[in-house]
Amino acid sequence: MTAPIHDAGWRFDNSYARLPEPLFTHERPTPVRAPGLVVLNAALARELGLDPDVLRDGGAAVFAGNEIPPGAEPIAQAYAGHQFGHFTNLGDGRAILLGEQIAPTGSRFDLQLKGSGRTRYSRGGDGRAALGPMLREVIVSEGMHALGIPTTRGLAVATTGEEVLRATPLPGAVLTRVAASHVRVGTFQFARAVDDRHLLEALLTHAIGRHDPSLATSTETVLAFLDAVLERQAALIARWMLVGFVHGVMNTDNMAVSGETIDYGPCAFLDTYDPATVFSSIDQQGRYAYGNQPLIAHWNLARLAESLLPLVHADEDAAVEAVRGVLDTFPARCARHTLDGARAKLGLSNAEDGDQSLWDDLLDWMHATRADFTVTFARLAAAAGPSVADPAGDPEARAGDPEAAAAFAAWRARWQARLARERGGVEEAVGVMRRANPVVIPRNHRVEEALAAAEAGDMDPFQRLLDAVRAPFEETAANEPYRGGAPAGCGRYRTFCGT
Repeated sequence: MTAPIHDAGWRFDNSYARLPEPLFTHERPTPVRAPGLVVLNAALARELGLDPDVLRDGGAAVFAGNEIPPGAEPIAQAYAGHQFGHFTNLGDGRAILLGEQIAPTGSRFDLQLKGSGRTRYSRGGDGRAALGPMLREVIVSEGMHALGIPTTRGLAVATTGEEVLRATPLPGAVLTRVAASHVRVGTFQFARAVDDRHLLEALLTHAIGRHDPSLATSTETVLAFLDAVLERQAALIARWMLVGFVHGVMNTDNMAVSGETIDYGPCAFLDTYDPATVFSSIDQQGRYAYGNQPLIAHWNLARLAESLLPLVHADEDAAVEAVRGVLDTFPARCARHTLDGARAKLGLSNAEDGDQSLWDDLLDWMHATRADFTVTFARLAAAAGPSVADPAGDPEARAGDPEAAAAFAAWRARWQARLARERGGVEEAVGVMRRANPVVIPRNHRVEEALAAAEAGDMDPFQRLLDAVRAPFEETAANEPYRGGAPAGCGRYRTFCGT
């Protein structure tokens, strides 16, 4: 007999709920009509110290918000944000933080219900979520995790037995999201806007204790914290760029100080390479285009720095000068992380001065030829050997473009000459490339197929896609259908935030 849900292994210690109350409000999820568990991440449950068998048997009520697990202290967090450049006060309008689960390793993880009903911050919204966007978050976040990119993750998705009204009525669902924390740049903006130094200090102390405990004894704690956040974000954005990921809504409330990817609303992956690619239906000006992501991250981090100014120095000019010294390092950090990753994608273990131009020239060729981003790099290993290969695949599509073929042949000759200077030789370089270049990503058309089937009651396509993106570097018979590029005629892909 399965143990009661209260015996699933819950171990909560809710440090955020001990902060001053302007940073949150006590809330409870709104119960739903008919909870049903459709997704459970058993491996993640075990990492958290939870028993997946118990959760499968009785977890639907918890994951839908009808039952509060022992030790949880449900709250909705307050935060602000620059949304498409415009500042506004926000907060968890459709999410409730159950609490912080202490894993067997001693690490602390937020468990948040997304789509759990109205809160004080709902601003007229219904506080609910549709099944499709919640399943999208599971697929993409699990794909990102398998790619080695820091990310929040989905522990479970529960259906509600109720509809939500968007453009059309859709089946409702609640996602249980797991995060190192939900402290955002926008959380610090909110604390600064309240104009309460003690509140700002309390939030900073909490964030340092959560993510950078070694900084507690630093002589310049605030600047050291800012520096640590910049470094995490530089590494994160570089990793996004290296797999062709487009976040889609890089508002400051969607930038976590933990360095994790958070909020998978209008996100997608590049098919053909184009730095101007935008997927979000609401990003009419291309603010959050793929190629703009490093610039926007820098802009967002400047908002964090502004929020911290009162804690840096009593004299504002001196404080601005101090934070600028940290902020100005971001572009170089991001470029360094990107080039380090680019070298791996090209099979390079050593560093040479010409590596940046080698990378840039390949991207220029891909842009000019509308090459598929993922397929190009996945097949690049074949071009490392003696045969002449077009890494974008489909040589017939290039047959009528001798100029493009010649340009790639010239680039390939430079690249092979560069590989020849690697200590490990071509064989080792190919191994490096295969570990750095995925063959499977959450392809946009595959994601849409899986979500449409799930909304119609068939979860099998979702599960097959989920299995495929969890092993992105492996070529197997099962994932062969997920390894190609977008089919002809797919058209311009558009995503929506789900609210």
